[in-house]
Amino acid sequence: MIRGHCECGRVRFEVDSDITDFSHCHCSQCRRLHGAAFATFAGVTRDHFRYVSGENDTRNYASSDSHKRVFCAECGSNILVALDEEPEILYLSMSTLEGDPPRPPGYHIFVGSKAPWHEITDDLQQYETNPPE
Repeated sequence: MIRGHCECGRVRFEVDSDITDFSHCHCSQCRRLHGAAFATFAGVTRDHFRYVSGENDTRNYASSDSHKRVFCAECGSNILVALDEEPEILYLSMSTLEGDPPRPPGYHIFVGSKAPWHEITDDLQQYETNPPE
């Protein structure tokens, strides 16, 4: 069981399946919304995700026509991103997860718009935008 929560603890969730995707997003939206050089996401199957508490304490932000970001209304923690083009998957902010759950090898996306002051120093696959299908 994977468990996670926001910084203030109001929003708690769990996932009863494995992480199926692991990515580091360098797009300008993720950088601004997370206040960092990139945001790291754990992809999970939507049907296996559930709020334990605080679902009513979440707010949605449509960062584009097809991307919905969910955050805690109290502390502002980014909880997840839901994409219209992948309705069966939720991308959880890795920083909200407890412990170090097993995950597949990661990769970097939107490196074409990465912060100019950040250098990627690992050997993970890099994609200018999204990875190919």
